[in-house]
Parts: sequence; structure tokens; C-alpha cells
Amino acid sequence: MDIEEKNCGCDKVNNNECLCRYKKRPRSEEQKADFTRRLNRLIGQLGGIRKMIEEDRYCGDVLIQISAAEKALDSLGMAVMKSHLESCVVDEIQNGNIGVVDEVMELFKRLQ
Repeated sequence: MDIEEKNCGCDKVNNNECLCRYKKRPRSEEQKADFTRRLNRLIGQLGGIRKMIEEDRYCGDVLIQISAAEKALDSLGMAVMKSHLESCVVDEIQNGNIGVVDEVMELFKRLQ
């Protein structure tokens, strides 16, 4: 796989080994900025939903905002998937690892 495992000091350990994985080919600064911008927008939407609930706003309005946040999160997921396909998956297939296709299919199932 086109991932790198390194000890990051996290609390996700198995047999005293860190379970964090990192891309071998880092994301571009432009891509990181895009994903961060999308996440910040989502965080704002979620904060707005929390405020609506605290203020006892109409349920239908809250549900519309929840739907908008879900769509934004789905859109981010698809953008990350596109990036994954264009980088990690292409690299793995070029290196002869067609088993990566099974991983991609599993990821698509999870995104649905």
C-alpha cells in the first residue's frame, strides 16, 4: 500500500504499535486548504445546528440544516475519495498491487 506507518505517539496502539498511517505522497497545499475550508464550513454548520436546538427552533428548519451538513460532508468524502483514487490507488496499481481495488470497493460501501 502507498502508506507509511510511523510512531506518532497516539493512543491508538495494538501490541505497543501505533496504528496511524500516513500517505507516502503528501497532499498538495492547495488540496489541504480546500479540505480544511470545507471542514471549517461544516464545523460552522454544526455549530449553527447546535444553536438552533438550544434556541428551540422549528424542527423542520433544524432538519433542513442537518441535511445540508450531511450533503457537505458527503461532498468532502467524495473529494477525498477522488484524491485517493488519483494518487494512492494509481500508485498501487502501477506497482502491481491490484488488491487495492478491494479496498476501494470497501471504501465506496462505507461512503454510501
